[in-house]
Amino acid sequence: MDAQDRVSAFVDEYGLEADLAYRVLDLESEVGEVAKEVTTSTGYGSAPEAAEIATDEVGDCLFALLALADAADVDAEEALAVALAKYEERIETTGGAGSGE
Repeated sequence: MDAQDRVSAFVDEYGLEADLAYRVLDLESEVGEVAKEVTTSTGYGSAPEAAEIATDEVGDCLFALLALADAADVDAEEALAVALAKYEERIETTGGAGSGE
C-alpha cells in the first residue's frame, strides 16, 4: 500500500472526509505551521542556518497533501513523476529547475 492509499484508508476509517476546498485550506494551514517554525527558529530570518522543522509537522503537510490529491482524484505518484520530468526538461533546457529561469 502506498502513502496515498494509507492516507485514504485512514480518512475513510476515521470519517475524515472533506471537500476539496477544505483540503486546500488544510494544506495551506499545515505549510504555514512549517513556515512559522522556520521563522521562529531562525529569529525571523536572521540566522538561516538555525532553521528547524519538527518531523511531525512535515508529516502533517504530507498527510494534508495526500488527502488533497485523493480528494482531487489525482494519483500523487503520477503527479510527482510528471513534475520531475518537467523539472528535468527545464534543467536540460535552461540550466535551472525554476519556471522563471
